Amino acid sequence: MAKKGNRVQVILECTEHKASGVPGMSRYITTKNRKNTTSRLELKKYNPVLRRVTLHKEIK
Repeated sequence: MAKKGNRVQVILECTEHKASGVPGMSRYITTKNRKNTTSRLELKKYNPVLRRVTLHKEIK
């Protein structure tokens, strides 16, 4: 039986990649604690297509 908790999986998508018009997509999957972090998550992650660290925001 699965545990019920506050940790949920979220998908992070690059914000700069969408605006650049370059084909492809940079997405990461991570977990967050829903109780402590109620707002959307924003992390700086590496984008292999653009070859640099960019801002990734949580998508629904």
